[in-house]
Amino acid sequence: MTPRVVLVTGVNGFLGAQLAMRLASDPDIERVLCVDIVPPSPEVRRRLGRAEFIRADIRNRLIAKVIAAARVDTVVHTSVSPEPVGGGRALNKELNVIGTMQLLAACQTSPLVRRVVLKSTSAVYGSSPRDPAVFTERTEPRELPSGGYAKDAAEIEGYLRGFARRRPDVVTTTLRFSNFLGPRADTVLSRYFALPAVPVPLGHDPRLQLVHTEDAVAVTRLATLTDLPGVYNVAGEGVLTLTQAVRRAGRLPVVLPRPALRPVGAVLRRVVPLGWPPESGTPDFGQVMDTTSLRENAGFMPRWSTAQVFDDFVQGRGLRPLVDADRLGGGWDRIRSATVPGRR
Repeated sequence: MTPRVVLVTGVNGFLGAQLAMRLASDPDIERVLCVDIVPPSPEVRRRLGRAEFIRADIRNRLIAKVIAAARVDTVVHTSVSPEPVGGGRALNKELNVIGTMQLLAACQTSPLVRRVVLKSTSAVYGSSPRDPAVFTERTEPRELPSGGYAKDAAEIEGYLRGFARRRPDVVTTTLRFSNFLGPRADTVLSRYFALPAVPVPLGHDPRLQLVHTEDAVAVTRLATLTDLPGVYNVAGEGVLTLTQAVRRAGRLPVVLPRPALRPVGAVLRRVVPLGWPPESGTPDFGQVMDTTSLRENAGFMPRWSTAQVFDDFVQGRGLRPLVDADRLGGGWDRIRSATVPGRR
């Protein structure tokens, strides 16, 4: 059943903005409401078309009045963010966790809400040397996230499960995305791979799984327009190791001991808003997800594989190779020997 009135949070972010634009172009949807504490740029505002922007803080109980007054029947929560906002980590946690609690409380009190879609992350699986090679939606983390965005996301998913128990008449969808990457989106990972010299951890060559930003928008739109109850892993087919990705981007890898990654990241953040290593987990092991349920139960197949996502990012950003991998020859083997124990 096509929704009549949709509320999208986080319209100042890429996913929320692009989703709102596409929903606003759908004549079967009567109204599209966009909520954020920060107004989008004039260019984004123009492209939102008939979508209505409401500057509001979802931590405030007034969000319940917005949902009730507009007779919202579908809520898409995309404002959960891995990157600290102006006030730092404490404010970011409050926006993520407290904001979601208030939003779900507002949905619970509205009898008209019948569908809630949550943007989540693969970071909820944690990052441990005891992890399985591939995570399914039913896999429990061997080590629970201890802090940062991953812990926020795990808490938020728990709140959504509680909401679903209290309101079994509402269809709830959780989309666990792997790392976003694309030529237009500005993310932690895009800034990381744009660095001329890329820090990589000594003794580890983590596997990366990527989802194209266009695929992320498409699957979120599908969940908004149709009933897709449950949790779905969302990622492109295949994986890249970190050193493979650095090589494809033509960047210079700088092998560092793991304890040095965060201090180096702190220095880099003074020049570039980098945020690496990410708070979503360590870069040691990575998280690779099984997307069978996405294909078979949701009927969605990402257009871009992980390798294609990365190549489209490199080409779209116009990144010029700073290192000729072919001319470097055996240097790459030495780098991989440093990042992967026992490799010769």
